Amino acid sequence: MIKIKTNEWGNIDIEKEVIETIAGLATVDCYGLVGMVPIDWQSGITSILGLESIRKGVLVRSGEEGLIIDVHVIVGYGIKISEVASNVIQKVAYVVQNNTGLKVVAVNVNVKGIKVLTGK
Repeated sequence: MIKIKTNEWGNIDIEKEVIETIAGLATVDCYGLVGMVPIDWQSGITSILGLESIRKGVLVRSGEEGLIIDVHVIVGYGIKISEVASNVIQKVAYVVQNNTGLKVVAVNVNVKGIKVLTGK
């Protein structure tokens, strides 16, 4: 649990899993991403996470100055990785801060693979 606010009536706490879900949904909404992968994948990319397990590709840690968020993604082939990562960093930090009121000090984007996007 991460404490958001305390007042004379009590505390407002938020589960780490809620922040992971918010960060995961913000991540997959960015252009150029194919999807997210689990943090603990061992033998190559076995599966791209669906929306029901989106938080498995996100790790949230609480630091002294705020939250540190790691996301593990797959980027579309032919799309500039640095621009995709920059967009993910900005969007995740903004969405998490806006929805939780917690300060985000770092968003680390870990590109775990590239996948060819097929057009219709």
